[in-house]
Amino acid sequence: MLGKTALVCGAGGFIGSHLVRRLKHEGFWVRGVDLKYPEYEATVADEFIAGDLRRQDVCERVIDGRFDEVYQMAADMGGAGYIFTGEHDADIIHNSATINLNVAEICRRQNVERIFYSSSACIYPAYNQEDPDNPNCAESSAYPAAPDSEYGWEKLISERLFLAYNRNHGMKNRVARYHNIFGPSGTWQGGKEKAPAAICRKVAIASHGDEIEIWGDGLQTRSFLYIDECLEGTTRLMRSGFEGPVNIGSDEMVTINQLVDMVCAIAGKRLQKRHIPGPLGVRGRNSDNRLIEEKLGWRPAQSLVTGLEATYAWIESQLVRVAA
Repeated sequence: MLGKTALVCGAGGFIGSHLVRRLKHEGFWVRGVDLKYPEYEATVADEFIAGDLRRQDVCERVIDGRFDEVYQMAADMGGAGYIFTGEHDADIIHNSATINLNVAEICRRQNVERIFYSSSACIYPAYNQEDPDNPNCAESSAYPAAPDSEYGWEKLISERLFLAYNRNHGMKNRVARYHNIFGPSGTWQGGKEKAPAAICRKVAIASHGDEIEIWGDGLQTRSFLYIDECLEGTTRLMRSGFEGPVNIGSDEMVTINQLVDMVCAIAGKRLQKRHIPGPLGVRGRNSDNRLIEEKLGWRPAQSLVTGLEATYAWIESQLVRVAA
């Protein structure tokens, strides 16, 4: 293989499939691995291995030599309807932790120098996110630890795993905490979708004047980062001298009600909100971008509405395709 090589674990998923495309555009030879191929478009990876990274033998087959860059994004995850019900807690911890243990150790054996690990804003303590108007998600606020889900606890221990490999084995792993990444070609139905996709779907299906269901009172706050911005922050961190952990997210905070209103405006529909009980997660969350700006000289620039326009158009096209 000539030129630079990259391995993307989780290449069949939303962020992973977009990352493969970006790395190809940058001239990398890319191997992707996942349990499944990308759902909505063919992979552009030079090689794609359909395999289960929970299995050590699969990991050894996939990580069969040195790669310039390894991106570990494979995980058992989903939106609030998957993470916060409590029904999937054992699977989430077992599946993701097993993958991370395998990837870290086999990369070490193969003298892979640098792994990017995608952690999550779900590691932040629930007690710092009770005020929807003033959540504290500075990187330094992670401890004393009190994530709001088992998904967050597993992410936190795996952060420590990859950074411990830096200290003990001389690796240069990088850790980022993603905040609600969204965009086209992401899960948009079935229970694992994130809030922007779920709302885009509900609005697209509804007729003018209809009512749509929103979990909770809609006053819970979040920020959402468009996929292209996420990949820019990811590759900058990967190639920097800073190991992290660092937030990669938007600091344009909105309530869920405001998010619904933005999507309705994009669709040109006036809809009523019906607030119903449902899994909510923390009351408020927003990316604190001071550290990434200080260390990498970068912050996301795209507005939320611009990303929602592209996402809504894509989900609308998926509904048309399914109907046909």
